[in-house]
Amino acid sequence: MRVVVAGATGRIGTRTVARLRDHGVEVTPVSRSTGVDVVTGRGLAEALRGADVIVDVTEAPSRAEAPSVEFFGTATGNLLEAAATAGVEHYVALSLVGADRVQRGYFRAKAVQEERARRSPVPHSVVRATPFFESVDALARSTAHTDGVHVAPVPTRPVSTDDVATELAHVAVGLPLFGVLETAGPEEYRLDELTAKLLAARGDLRGVVTDPRAPFFGALLAERSLLPGPSPRSGHETVDRWLARR
Repeated sequence: MRVVVAGATGRIGTRTVARLRDHGVEVTPVSRSTGVDVVTGRGLAEALRGADVIVDVTEAPSRAEAPSVEFFGTATGNLLEAAATAGVEHYVALSLVGADRVQRGYFRAKAVQEERARRSPVPHSVVRATPFFESVDALARSTAHTDGVHVAPVPTRPVSTDDVATELAHVAVGLPLFGVLETAGPEEYRLDELTAKLLAARGDLRGVVTDPRAPFFGALLAERSLLPGPSPRSGHETVDRWLARR
């Protein structure tokens, strides 16, 4: 089996390549640094020639709604068109828990990506993940008001990128789902409480302001926007273990 990983140099991509190699499959990492551009289509045909599976963990250059929707609309279309031409048998995409409900901001961009996959003749699987520890940590450090970091009090089950990469690799070496699998961490936190914990672990003294109107990835969230359904695939790494390892 030969698996192509698009977006292979990103946070999830590098881990996914490693997990796939643990499965003993042949992996071809592709990104702009390897001469493949998913937006223009440059190098895609050559990269996918002879591939059995493509794992799409590409990341939009912006989390804002308009540019991310444009990116995934174009990039996913190009990947699927090239995959169909090359005879690829399985397209695996990483998405977000809530992409089917929120429909704003970055969530809307991921919904566009999922729709492209559903309409393609290429057999597909979509892996929706809850927020990564790393994503919440990065947002906490980059977003602040004069009175502190504003975060919505919505529950979620944050997950480590290592656990997500493991799930992506597992799905990639299996049969296409023709649908969605959700993956989440083993613990439930409110997003504002998790942010406070991550800031404290860094020694960041800024306060967290609980704000129901605070956006997350460009969208206002309802109570269950970031919670998976009743039977997600559960990761193993807890927040405390991730902090200790980091």
